[in-house]
Amino acid sequence: MTATGARDIEAVLFDFSGTLFRLEEHPSWFDGICGADGTPVDGAAAAELMRRMTAPVGETVEFDEQTRHAWRHRDLDPALHRRAYLHVLEQSGVTDPAQAESVYGRVIDADCWTPYPDTEAVLKLLAAESIRVGILSNIAFDIRPAFTDRNLHEYVDEFVLSFEVGQVKPNPEIFRHAVAALGVDPSVTLMVGDSAEADGAAREIGCSFALVDPVPTAKRPDALLAALSAFGIR
Repeated sequence: MTATGARDIEAVLFDFSGTLFRLEEHPSWFDGICGADGTPVDGAAAAELMRRMTAPVGETVEFDEQTRHAWRHRDLDPALHRRAYLHVLEQSGVTDPAQAESVYGRVIDADCWTPYPDTEAVLKLLAAESIRVGILSNIAFDIRPAFTDRNLHEYVDEFVLSFEVGQVKPNPEIFRHAVAALGVDPSVTLMVGDSAEADGAAREIGCSFALVDPVPTAKRPDALLAALSAFGIR
C-alpha cells in the first residue's frame, strides 16, 4: 500500500461486515438454545457460530448441491440467504428450527450489529474533508437502519448492496456501479475492506485498497483511521 495525499482521494468505499460493523454475539441471543447433543450454546460455541455466519468468502460447513447454490448466491436473494444460513446453523448443531430462526433473526437485524470504535470518527472525518462515501456490501438485507439509528446515515452518500444491484464482490461490475453512483473515477477512489479477495478486487478497476482485520470490535480501536491515514487522510 502506497501512501498518497488526501487531495488524491475523492471517494472512499467501505465494506460493511468486518469493516465498519461486526456481528458480535450477545449472551442473551443464545438463551435456551442448545446443540444437537443438548449442550447449551454459549461462549466459544457462540463465537464459532458467528464466525461461520460472517465469513466473507469460502464455505464454513458441508453443503449439498442445493444448499451450496444457496450459499454461493446468498447475497443476491433474501430467500437464498435464509436457506443458506439456516443450513449453516443446522450443520453447526442448532437443529431445532425455532431456535435456528431465532439466531438467524439476529443476523439480519441491522441493530444487532456493533460499529467499530472509530467508525463514527472516520465517517465524520471524510465528511469534513468533503470526500464522498459509499457503503459497498455483499449482503441480502437492508443495512441502512444500522446507520440511521446511530445518526451516521448523513455521512454516507451511497449504499450499494448486492441484493439490490444484482452483483457481488469480487465481480468488477459492482465496483464500477459504486464509483458511478458516487460520480468519481476509480483512480481517486479508495476501497476499505476485510477481504483481500472480495474487497481487494476493487483494484481491478483502478481503485486503491486498504485491508483491515475483522477482529472483535474491542480489539480494533483505530484500524479505519489508520487505513485512511496511510493515504494522507487525517
